[in-house]
Amino acid sequence: MAQLVSVNVGTPTLQTGSSEPTGIVKVPRSGPVLIDTEGIVGDTIADRKVHGGPDQAIYIYLSADYDWWGEELGTPLDPGTFGENFTIAGVDGAGLAVGDRFEVGEVIIEITYHRTPCATFSRRMGDPRWVKQFHRARRPGAYARVLRAGVVEAGMDIDYLPFAAERVTVAELMGHDGTTSFPADFLRRALATPIREKTRAKYEALLAQHA
Repeated sequence: MAQLVSVNVGTPTLQTGSSEPTGIVKVPRSGPVLIDTEGIVGDTIADRKVHGGPDQAIYIYLSADYDWWGEELGTPLDPGTFGENFTIAGVDGAGLAVGDRFEVGEVIIEITYHRTPCATFSRRMGDPRWVKQFHRARRPGAYARVLRAGVVEAGMDIDYLPFAAERVTVAELMGHDGTTSFPADFLRRALATPIREKTRAKYEALLAQHA
């Protein structure tokens, strides 16, 4: 069974090289943590133009992918290093797809999209080349919406419920970052999933151009 290894919460932080506060620096929280439809209550989301909102309420990252990065970088990485809210063990990141659900106690979240690396993430990692390295690895973690709010705590068991219909993995989605031309078949497949609304509108418009 999967497990919620860590629940990570951020406070406004200034990173070297930036005058804008960020919420990417997150630390594990012990004890019960309240989750609502906007995510972890009390978590900092500094740039709401690109972060947060109901379709990106929770960002998850997988312990298995952290293990891979530990070998790749030659140093172990602690939960929360990538700015995720939930660190989850017991799930294979390669197969993580839009529509997959995680039940943690009374809380249910549903995968909506992948994480796209940015300059803030590079500053967090102290490497200006990090965006390209993270993108090449195709281990993006995933954003999720909250279908049922409640309280969670590190150490809780998780029921992982893979999406039973069309499977579009977050790694596949990430592979289309920066793409200007999308195959109609891919667009149809993605639109058959509960993908985030911002991307749904974009893909619907692109698919209409194929008609």
